[in-house]
Parts: sequence; C-alpha cells; structure tokens
Amino acid sequence: MASISALVSQGLALIRTIGDDVRAKAEWTYQGTGTRDLAKALVADGTASVVIYRLMQASRHAGLAPLEMAFNKLDVALGCIIGRGAEFGPGLVLIHSHGVVINGAVRGGSRVLIEHQVTIGAEKGLSPSLGSDVFIGCGAKILGPITVGDGARIGANAVVLHDAPAATTIVGIPAKPVVRREQAAVPPPPNSTTRA
Repeated sequence: MASISALVSQGLALIRTIGDDVRAKAEWTYQGTGTRDLAKALVADGTASVVIYRLMQASRHAGLAPLEMAFNKLDVALGCIIGRGAEFGPGLVLIHSHGVVINGAVRGGSRVLIEHQVTIGAEKGLSPSLGSDVFIGCGAKILGPITVGDGARIGANAVVLHDAPAATTIVGIPAKPVVRREQAAVPPPPNSTTRA
C-alpha cells in the first residue's frame, strides 16, 4: 500500500508543478491567470517542452530510465535539449523553446524564465546554478561553474562566464553588471517600460 500512496503523492506533486509552470507562463505571456490565459499558455510555444521535461524528471525520480530517455528524445525532437539530470523548481517557463540547450548538471530555482536559443552549459564538467526569479534573454550563454543570483536578469546574447549577483541585470560579451535593483522579483512583462 505504501508504494501506491507514494506513487499517488508523486503524481499529484507532478501535476502541481506542471500547473505552477503553466501559471507562470500565463502570467509572463498574457499578464493573467484566468481560464483563457491558462488555456493559451497551455498550447503556447515552449509549454510542451516544459511538460515533457517534467515527465522526464518524474521518470528519473521514479527510476524509470527507459521512459526518462524516451521523454528526453521527444523534447529533442521539439528542438529543445534539457539534460536528463537538470533540476528546476516550479514555475519554469520556456518562452520559446527552440534552440534551448541545458546541461544535465544545471540546477535552477523557481520561476526561471528562459527565451529561445539559450545555452546553459558546462565547462570542464562543471555547470551553472541559477537562483529563483531569474530571466534569461534570447541567445544568452551561461557557461561553467557559476552562480546566477535570485532576481538576476541576463540580457539577450550575453555571454556569462562569471557569477551574476542577485537582483542585477547582466549584459554584453563577456557579460558585466549594468543595473542593480533593490528587490529581487520576477522581471516585468516585455510590454512594460523597464527593459533587461
């Protein structure tokens, strides 16, 4: 009986996490979490890759390696590569999943928002660690054993090779801090007047 209740518990946790991911996508993309916003977020570009990643992650935690590999290959077919060991908290958003490559040793907090063509990769076998409430702009590269602090924003096409402090916007090649904000928070929607 314990194993059935454990499976049910894991299944419910997976559904909650996927729900958190879809809600975060709706908030970012449609600035709301009403039924219509959630429905649009569920079918939006990038959401399928996040759901498949979550199924892959759950399969790994359950020790179902063949299923884990199948979900991994399905994500690759959609143009998104998230390594099988990668761990992200709830609220993961792939705004557009095409061209996203994430190493399997990457660790990320909750509410990580990732644009298209982003690479989060290892250097000499060591991978980045991302905090919570992090935004990563399109084409950004985050490489090596670095830490991206809570509330950090990585600008489009930035190449991050050193730690990114919390509540700071990082831009350029190589990336350097340009703005430090007082409070770490989810970045404003793209229509707002504040830009990364």
